[in-house]
Amino acid sequence: MAAPKPLKHKELKPEELRWKCDPNIFKFKSTEDIDPIEGILGQERALKAIRMGVDLRSPGYNIYIAGLSGSGKATTVKQMLEKISSDCPRLYDYAYVNNFRDPDQPLLIKFHKGQAREFKQDLNAAIEVLKQRIPIALESELYLSRKKNIVDEYNQKEQELMNSFDAELRKKGFSLGQIRVGEQIRPDIIPLIDGQPVPVFQLEELIKQNKLTKEDAQQIVLDYNGQQPKLQIIFKKGLKISQEFQEKLQQLEKESAQVIVLGIFEGLKEKYNSNSALEHLNLVEENILDNIQIFKGIKPEGEMTQEGMLIDYFREYDLNIILDNSETNECPVIVETNPTYINLFGTIEKVNDGKGNWYSDFTNIKSGSMLRANGGYLVLNVMHLFEEPGVWKSLKRILTYNKLEIQESPYHFSMSSTSLKPQPIDIDTKVILIGSQMIYAYLSEREYDFKKMFKVKADFDYEIIRTDNVVIEYAQVIKKLIKQEQLKEFDKSAIAHLLEISAIMAGRQNKLTLRFSRIADIAREASFWATDDGFNVVSAAHIEKAYQFARERHGMLEDKVTEMFENKTFLIDTDDERVGQINGLAVYNADFYSFGRPTRITATVSLGSGTIINVEREAGMSGRHYNKGVLIISGYFKETFGQDQPLSFNANLVFEQSYGMVDGDSASCTEIFALLSTLSGLPIKQSIAVTGSLNQKGDVQPIGGVNEKIEGFFDICKLNGLTGLQGVIIPIQNVKDLMLREDVIEAVKKHKFHIYPITRVEEGIEILTGSKAGNKTEKGYEAGTVFDKVEKKIQELYSKSRAIKVKNIVEEKNNKVAKTAKKSATKKSGNKNPRKRIK
Repeated sequence: MAAPKPLKHKELKPEELRWKCDPNIFKFKSTEDIDPIEGILGQERALKAIRMGVDLRSPGYNIYIAGLSGSGKATTVKQMLEKISSDCPRLYDYAYVNNFRDPDQPLLIKFHKGQAREFKQDLNAAIEVLKQRIPIALESELYLSRKKNIVDEYNQKEQELMNSFDAELRKKGFSLGQIRVGEQIRPDIIPLIDGQPVPVFQLEELIKQNKLTKEDAQQIVLDYNGQQPKLQIIFKKGLKISQEFQEKLQQLEKESAQVIVLGIFEGLKEKYNSNSALEHLNLVEENILDNIQIFKGIKPEGEMTQEGMLIDYFREYDLNIILDNSETNECPVIVETNPTYINLFGTIEKVNDGKGNWYSDFTNIKSGSMLRANGGYLVLNVMHLFEEPGVWKSLKRILTYNKLEIQESPYHFSMSSTSLKPQPIDIDTKVILIGSQMIYAYLSEREYDFKKMFKVKADFDYEIIRTDNVVIEYAQVIKKLIKQEQLKEFDKSAIAHLLEISAIMAGRQNKLTLRFSRIADIAREASFWATDDGFNVVSAAHIEKAYQFARERHGMLEDKVTEMFENKTFLIDTDDERVGQINGLAVYNADFYSFGRPTRITATVSLGSGTIINVEREAGMSGRHYNKGVLIISGYFKETFGQDQPLSFNANLVFEQSYGMVDGDSASCTEIFALLSTLSGLPIKQSIAVTGSLNQKGDVQPIGGVNEKIEGFFDICKLNGLTGLQGVIIPIQNVKDLMLREDVIEAVKKHKFHIYPITRVEEGIEILTGSKAGNKTEKGYEAGTVFDKVEKKIQELYSKSRAIKVKNIVEEKNNKVAKTAKKSATKKSGNKNPRKRIK
């Protein structure tokens, strides 16, 4: 009987393994001959969204810019805002002033741009003028004459009151005098003895000198006490006259100063006629007229309190400008790189007097970026908003109510809290957040009002379809970098090779990466190596050198993993055949790049009920996608082999020497092949590694990281020695993603390495075993095929399982019969010997 012909399967040709950019497609010799790009490449969708969000100033139309790092989000926003910065709403200045009615609630004054500084200067100048002119006015002849009249009138009234009371007292043997009590002198009633005034407390001495009898002294004291109520009445009348005198003097001072104050403030009111400014000027005018004494020097400026704190009586007339836009000619664009609570929203500072006492007033209010960007744009990195407690919540509150209330951070430790509550500020700031898709999804799900506040989402793409125009524009992007950073010019071979690296980073032959930060790094380093090698123009060799050196810098993890394969710490066979063992492919994520390495996967089967045990899942070392892939394998076996008989086996699937989390479904095909090998008894070629997912119908599906996986297995095969039989099975859909290294392509060209694209499970098992998979017929699968052997094995396991079940049923039935017979015999024996039974 002739031996079966070896099965033929499609292999990829070298030209299918990588897109190569032909430098001749460029009409220039070097970037010196082209102009830099204007605008941003490949972000049309994001640009439209940003443009609408920037121009639409309705509530809630703040912008969230989502995308991977390095895709140009911050650069794009900056350029767009610079273009529209001239088209901006009217800007204002903001200042806080003292609230004379309630100093704990400072008042806000809103000025047109540039007016706050003028208002402060004019008000300070007015106060200085009043300091000089009020004392002069209170020393004028007219003022002194009117004051003298008031004083004379007071003295006359007081004298008449005292003389009248003294005359009344003299009729009764008393007079009105003054006595010293401690350091004070007060009026008192004094008895007259022989026409001479004698204080009451000296009457005892007169009695001793026999100048006054005891009875007369007692009568004098009695009369003295009787006159005290009248003295109190006179004293009260005197206080009333004194108060009237003080009020007349104050009114005189106020009238004398009022002409000056009104004259000065009238000009200020004409110049600053907004409601808030006028209200404040009226309050200042009123307060000055009520506190003329501080302008007279009675309360000197800089006087010290008992606590040692300087007193500035004119501080309450000051103006605290918290935002001065006098020199702002364009729409404010604030990029806050450190959005702490204080930097973003402002604070109320506290001043220490040096003795442990803290105080604050309206002059200690400080603004933040939110106010500085009012009327313009505030750009923030969303991740930074969660680094300090309270920042995100406060930002949401401001965007919800469009009000900014400046307070000290409630999350900062403070020796004492402030009682100041400044008047809120109306906010019209467009907030632009820059972050990732993951954070956007998280906030959209967890923050119910997030999408109400950020109605515009701008998605930055991370890749672009390669076309002739895109290739030219990509070169212009490199030219822009060269011009901005004064790098060396690139020849067209360097641009072509840089485009190939861009395709490698994109992971597609027909796409280029838009994460320009990584491409820019390679371009900068290539320029460095060109300079280091003494060249004036960067070539493809310098690009390759920069790329490989960057991989080497970040390649310690890859080297360490490779070392473990080299010293056989990781067990991998790249030749021979084994049953139930196959080489899967895994991707390791490093910081700069990812790399692949093979991993051994084994499968075992036993009698059972069709359960496939995922050891990684049982050990808690697998992710959801991997677990789903294992369940799909179970569905495939039920579909393929479980239609005519139950699957009477249990299977164990294991990633050997796996000590970390395993996720993804790209090992589904690998595990299917290992199970088919175990059930059929056919060995699998260890020279071939497999990657690919599948569905329950046996269709092979694409996976990620195909280039890293192929190169990773190639490196291990090369380490062990290329035999010409080694290769990798991949899904056919991943062919368009291939951007393999030149050494891999060269090995394929020399037939030392092979890449097999497949669409079905049957193709893969045939490559791995060299046996035909087998087609389904009315009597089962074709004889001698893989599926036929699997089906027969399942039938064998089913027969064994059924025989064991029958045996168990018979044994159980026999046991029940024996048990019943024994019980019956024991009962009969007991009835014949009742005494023994009773005993």
